Amino acid sequence: MSDFTDDLDDLETAEDFLRYFHVTYDQRVVNVNRLHILQRFHDYLSADGDVESLDDNGMSSRYRVHLERAYLDFVVSNAIAEKTFKVHKEEARKMADRFVPLDSLLGSP
Repeated sequence: MSDFTDDLDDLETAEDFLRYFHVTYDQRVVNVNRLHILQRFHDYLSADGDVESLDDNGMSSRYRVHLERAYLDFVVSNAIAEKTFKVHKEEARKMADRFVPLDSLLGSP
């Protein structure tokens, strides 16, 4: 196990990750979106196929980029709009299925 992965094992909270990777953050954004930020960070890492092949410095740099990107997603948006978790994706699908055009409510002229 490398020093980098040892360090990662000690990180528990969103704030721990943000501080470790030197990502400047607003505590109010983290308070509302902490799980969403960490899930999105995980999603970005999973989509980055070659991150595991990098050395510690390369991995740390790539992790930082993905964490900052995940955090910024929720600075400019919100959890419902971002549909981070399955429950949000399902709710968005249900809302789309329930959409009724205004014309159908007013009837045809």
